[in-house]
Amino acid sequence: MKPDITIATSAAVQRALDRYAQQPGALLPVLHAIHDELGHIPADGVPLIAAALNLSRAEVHGVVSYYPHFRSEPPGRHIVQVCRAEACQACGAEALLAQAERVLGCARHHTRADGAVTLESVYCLGLCASSPAMRVDERVHARLTPERLEQLLAALEIGP
Repeated sequence: MKPDITIATSAAVQRALDRYAQQPGALLPVLHAIHDELGHIPADGVPLIAAALNLSRAEVHGVVSYYPHFRSEPPGRHIVQVCRAEACQACGAEALLAQAERVLGCARHHTRADGAVTLESVYCLGLCASSPAMRVDERVHARLTPERLEQLLAALEIGP
């Protein structure tokens, strides 16, 4: 283990590699396993993943940075995701996302400085018939209105 890698990162990477490294196309399953465990893909884990899968660090980093699902930094204590797929956009999702930015004091695809919340835009939460939609942590909410969005975000009790 390199001294600059955390024990948690090393252990999560090793568990993912033990489970998936022998599969064809192992990179995505490995990345998903690490992301599911840690909430992000730590930069210090990229060289381990690359070496184990006989890839360059650039290849691994390219996949991590290409897919919006993968974070390279730890998320906030709460994760707020506003759907921006076509059905939600047609029902006002852009205005709701802008409202969430104002209410939370956090730009999309960023974590607020106090670590309380990460705001993300996502493409399809599977609630197209009930647009617009968002997810707060693991719970989805449909048919959002500006008032309902305010209520849901206020319930997080995270303060500005």
